Amino acid sequence: MGERTNATGPKNQQTNKPANQSTMTNKTLLIIGASKGIGRHAVDCALASGCSVRAMARGADRIDLEHERLEKFPGDATDADDVRRALDGVDAVILAIGMPAGITRLLRPVTVFSRSTEVLVDEMEANGPKRLVAVTGFGAGETRSAMNAVEELGHNMVLGRAYADKSVQEKIVERSSLDWTIVRPTILTNGRATGKYKALVDPESWRNGFISRADVAEFLVECALDAKHLHEAPVLTDGCLPTI
Repeated sequence: MGERTNATGPKNQQTNKPANQSTMTNKTLLIIGASKGIGRHAVDCALASGCSVRAMARGADRIDLEHERLEKFPGDATDADDVRRALDGVDAVILAIGMPAGITRLLRPVTVFSRSTEVLVDEMEANGPKRLVAVTGFGAGETRSAMNAVEELGHNMVLGRAYADKSVQEKIVERSSLDWTIVRPTILTNGRATGKYKALVDPESWRNGFISRADVAEFLVECALDAKHLHEAPVLTDGCLPTI
């Protein structure tokens, strides 16, 4: 599949804005998976945008931040009672759960993504809110067809079980009645937010690359605060192809 050097048409968006640009809002976001990785960056982005944040994670009490608009909410994303309480009074939800690296995801079945999403969707459909932004990844769902043979081999060896469950997760979201967006970042880095990345919706433009967790987090918050990419599942990348 050829690379598109300019993916800025109506179905593909190139973002080029100052990182951490504040857009003051009075909305309350629930961020599930808020203690680490993309979710932790999303907490910072949402607060910088003027949101109030309910940060849900098993280890929420260990989030290394104090803020008047931050509520740390310890809870289990697969427990319906915890999720129902977490949803009370929020305007939108960012689902950014992960799983620890290690032998577990190589050898054992992975179901945490689909189980947590099923619980969340059921509770949101019953009680609200309607806006859901969920993180999966490049290689989940239909994007697997955009991988070359080498990428697919390595992906299956290391992430196959996790991404099989992420594909199930995507189907649960897509079949829901919610106002959803699925975000599929490519290879994640720990770099700073640049504000320069591409959201590739057209399947012909899908390709691998790199993207910082901080940039992904900013995109999630932007989507959560408006109807951007409603019922779409963009691949998010900085446009640089990995060396194979």
